[in-house]
Amino acid sequence: MWRVVFDKKAEKQFNGLDAQVKKRIAKFIDERLIPSSDPRDLGKPLVGKSFGNHIRFRIGDYRLICDIQDQEITILVLRIGHRREIYRG
Repeated sequence: MWRVVFDKKAEKQFNGLDAQVKKRIAKFIDERLIPSSDPRDLGKPLVGKSFGNHIRFRIGDYRLICDIQDQEITILVLRIGHRREIYRG
């Protein structure tokens, strides 16, 4: 089982979301990410120098940008947001 940790910026973004969207994202994390044997299978790698080895997960119109840390069995959530805003600096 994976552990999911929110970075400060992602936590602030999550808290600013609509209650229904928060519930949907929390359900995705609890039911799909945490029990997954390899969370990379559920997402897509981001391409580009600024994204490094980050993975994006799609939850409707919202995206989670995460860093998967295999040694700690941890998924670090870096950003959360609507698809039209998430990739902007």
